Amino acid sequence: MLVSKQLAQVAAILPWMVVGGFGVSLSASAQAILPNPTQIPANAVSQPVKIANLSSETGSEIGSETSSDRQTILRQIESLELEMASPSAGMEQVTATAQLTDVQPQDWAFQALQSLVERYGCIAGYPDRTFRGNRALTRYEFAAGLNACMDRINELVSAATDSFAQQEDLATIQKLQETFAAELATLRGRVDALESRTATLEKQQFSTTTRLMGITIVGLQGTSENTARRGTQTVRDLGTNVNLINWNYVILNTAFSPTSVLTTSFININGNSSGPPSFVRSRNDDRVGYDFFDVPGLQIFDLNYRFLVGNKFAGFVGTEGIYTYAAFRGPNRVESAATGPISFFAQRNPILNIGLGRGGAGFDWQFAKRASLQGVYHTNVPGVFPSSSGQKGHNTFGFQLALTPIDPLDINIYYVNNYAPDGILLGFVGDDILTAPNLTTGNFPPLSTHAIGTSVNWQISPKLALGGWFGYTNSHIPGQSGNVETTNYMVYLNFPDLFGKGNLGGIYVGQPPKIVSSTLPVGANYPDFLTTGAGRSGGQPGSSTHVEVFYRWQVNDRISITPGFFVVFQPGHSPDSDPIAVGALRTAFTW
Repeated sequence: MLVSKQLAQVAAILPWMVVGGFGVSLSASAQAILPNPTQIPANAVSQPVKIANLSSETGSEIGSETSSDRQTILRQIESLELEMASPSAGMEQVTATAQLTDVQPQDWAFQALQSLVERYGCIAGYPDRTFRGNRALTRYEFAAGLNACMDRINELVSAATDSFAQQEDLATIQKLQETFAAELATLRGRVDALESRTATLEKQQFSTTTRLMGITIVGLQGTSENTARRGTQTVRDLGTNVNLINWNYVILNTAFSPTSVLTTSFININGNSSGPPSFVRSRNDDRVGYDFFDVPGLQIFDLNYRFLVGNKFAGFVGTEGIYTYAAFRGPNRVESAATGPISFFAQRNPILNIGLGRGGAGFDWQFAKRASLQGVYHTNVPGVFPSSSGQKGHNTFGFQLALTPIDPLDINIYYVNNYAPDGILLGFVGDDILTAPNLTTGNFPPLSTHAIGTSVNWQISPKLALGGWFGYTNSHIPGQSGNVETTNYMVYLNFPDLFGKGNLGGIYVGQPPKIVSSTLPVGANYPDFLTTGAGRSGGQPGSSTHVEVFYRWQVNDRISITPGFFVVFQPGHSPDSDPIAVGALRTAFTW
């Protein structure tokens, strides 16, 4: 590639430049030619010139000079400077580089530096030694390239090797130093500051192999009073339905190699707004995303090992923290209990929560440029892979195909299989209890479930995304006739950088998981059990509708504040239930 093209693209490769410290000048004696930028008036603009009628023959090889000849070299530089200042020296006045916002390829300064790069190879570029892109340079980008050439020529002069630096090149460097004095000084200051900060971080780092980070959520939320079907009140104390939840998550990532990491995390949760399990229809509809259950002290949440095999295959295994939703790539990039939607339902397709999970294993295979496959197996009994009977705990496995047909569009298709010995899906939203309990023992019959779903996210523009999901489950009691079917869906709009960089707005509308059909033996059908106690066949009598609006204000890189609210019409899929309204103010801290 021609050097003229290489120099035009230097801005794209600054992180890979091979440069020395910014504090080096041509020589100790030549430092005087670099003015103090604090003494330069704003209107004091040096006029660069276009060199004409000079050839390589006019320059002598000074690389072969001894150290005793360097004063002679400096006198030659001063002589050239006087010649360049005179119009009769064959010089032609052009627009001052200092008057330009960017340095264009046709500018004198650009062409001068281009010549230096060609002669001395003072800019290395990408690892494959090529430059990419073709655009003008900012003055600071140009100054970085100039500094690299200054370092290279200074090395040649100081070492007095057989390499040579031509006199006109020294004069060119001098003129460029004067023109870009302010930018060079600024770069030196920035490098010094970065070196100081790096030294501080090295002294204060937690570990050379382990990174410590954490998330703290403080949420204040309140729920409106609600009367469920048949006049039964919700399970919470309506006199204290405004409460505070404090959620703490500490993560340790330990790298054993560049391609493997051990994740250990601890969680602590104080407070919750959702009531304990009961037969009240609306018990799951008002759950916020950071509302789970009280976790006193610090308890282990993750203990798993992740590793790469080649460039396209990753595996993971652990006794804690193996979940379907964590193993599958999610197309909705704002999914987060700390910084995403307010409600639990709006986080993700509820079928990805089935079985909850703790110990297990999985993989992520990028088998094509725009397609990947994930697989996972987990159980909610830590450290134990249960027998085929599943009596030791929930036994769940699943697969997901993640597609990106075009850059703005992500499509995920997934399948989840779960065996629940207690008959509960553990989805924690909508209908996750699918069978009626045995009135004699109080236990729920075991349940085997097949679930399929899809999630889509279309990034229409940098500031607008349209997406949604659909989920379907089909469950049966092993050894008995009939089944239970549920559906859920969500449609959303996300507004990244709304009213400011890092902010996020969102509007979500959907239906929580709903039993649309239940044909189990009489006495086992949950919808009719709630209504009449008989447990006859049939689905839920109504359909809940979830409407949510939130706005996340990104205060800084570490703190965000999110006010939001959501309303659930016909909670519990009961047409006779009052709407539930939930308002929340969530603050998240990352460290």
